[in-house]
Amino acid sequence: MTKVNMTRVRAVVRKEFREYRRNKFILYSMATLPLIFLIVPLATILNLPTSTPIAGVKGAVGSVLLLMLVIPDVLPATIAAYSVIGERDQGTLEPLLTTPIRRDEFVLGKAIASVLPAIAMSYLVFAVVVLSLRVGATPEVVHVMWQPAWFVAEILFVPLLATWSTWVGTAISARSSDVRISQQLGTLASLPVLALTSLMSFQVIKPTVAVALIIAGFLVVIDVGAWRVVSRMFDRERLITGKKAQVAGSSQASTH
Repeated sequence: MTKVNMTRVRAVVRKEFREYRRNKFILYSMATLPLIFLIVPLATILNLPTSTPIAGVKGAVGSVLLLMLVIPDVLPATIAAYSVIGERDQGTLEPLLTTPIRRDEFVLGKAIASVLPAIAMSYLVFAVVVLSLRVGATPEVVHVMWQPAWFVAEILFVPLLATWSTWVGTAISARSSDVRISQQLGTLASLPVLALTSLMSFQVIKPTVAVALIIAGFLVVIDVGAWRVVSRMFDRERLITGKKAQVAGSSQASTH
């Protein structure tokens, strides 16, 4: 297997970050989604009465922790879904694909550029929520929330969920012909994996560090497999020419 050239990967990442600064929709998504998932959990937990039964406290904390994981699951899909089809619409995809960059380097660079903002936003929101609850929530909430398993889960799950979401969004973007449809499908397709983490959030499985590590291991396997699948999907000719060119090529072949 040929070694990945990280210089070319970094060049793709830098190009993507420049594109983000020019794209108002991506900037809007990066700002509003984390803000929503910051306000809702705080409003829910900080207003929880002290008389709430422990089962209710655990359910509320589980909901908050699940919401914290929605950010890395949804935000990268929105960004990644734009990554290929957006460039195709702007006419910037062909010059990039005609460079010496390999498809796995191309895919990896775009994935890193989608994952990093999501990880940063997710960790920032989690830190604000946890510190706010530590100061302003009831002792019962603090006791349920302040467990090593939750912190290990957040640290491990965020990058792994963001990576999965990026692969899904990128794959759909490579096959789609409409930016909005691509983003909607990418977001919806990334959500089912949250069912795995929700088992711990809602304490269907007892939340422990060991459980968090096991779930993280499953996510690693899924992410690695998804990278291989998505890399194989990237055919330079198809991405450059698109569906219309394929149809034209087919009609020409049929006349011979």
